[in-house]
Amino acid sequence: MAASVRPLVAGNWKMNGLAAAMGEFNGIKAGADKLADKAELMVCPPATLLAQFNWAAKGSKLTLGGQDCHAKVSGAHTGDIAAEMLKDAGASAVIVGHSERRTDHRETDAEVKGKAAAAHRAGLTAIVCVGEQKSQREAGETLAVVGGQLDGSLPDTATAATLVVAYEPVWAIGTGLTPTPADVAEVHAFIRKKLDERYGAEGNGMRILYGGSVKPSNAKELLGLPHVNGALVGGASLKATDFLAIAEVYAGA
Repeated sequence: MAASVRPLVAGNWKMNGLAAAMGEFNGIKAGADKLADKAELMVCPPATLLAQFNWAAKGSKLTLGGQDCHAKVSGAHTGDIAAEMLKDAGASAVIVGHSERRTDHRETDAEVKGKAAAAHRAGLTAIVCVGEQKSQREAGETLAVVGGQLDGSLPDTATAATLVVAYEPVWAIGTGLTPTPADVAEVHAFIRKKLDERYGAEGNGMRILYGGSVKPSNAKELLGLPHVNGALVGGASLKATDFLAIAEVYAGA
């Protein structure tokens, strides 16, 4: 990991959160300001809350992201949201290629790449998710699967400022299960090597996040591993105390 890489702890709220969640958001905002010199904190709420949260976050160090975007700028795509719309609502980043999108909506690597390129077009950082199914890990195919996703999902013009990679083993998301630290370290080292080979110095500065049942009890061990530059947090990001407990791993760094 390059010394200049600033850790990122991003909370993916998924399809959770109503206006009443503002209290939790404000708690996270206060913590983000305290940790600003150690790590970047980001919340990716449902699109319905993005503009409201952006207004509440004015003047703070907390950043916001979307959870998905369409590849096109506009058009007849009922129910979809363009990267430019997320930018307009206050996002600085967007998650693309999450395993739940790849599975539930059959998104291909090519489609994910198109969404990542759209994010860059709109001035957003693309957080591109990769990760293997349990059967693929058991078959010893993890690196081949992750490598293929990286090759197919990342735009050629990505830079350290516009691309974050999140490794989320699919079988660990929301299950309470996590790979061993050695397994995580192996995949993150592999991803770093792939980024270095493809993007050179830019690749060395790209942040690689770990996701998959990250919680306060395992955060210190996971976030202390080589080439782990932060976390993409699911369920634990819905509670300010849990999310901040994860981010506070960096307080003593």
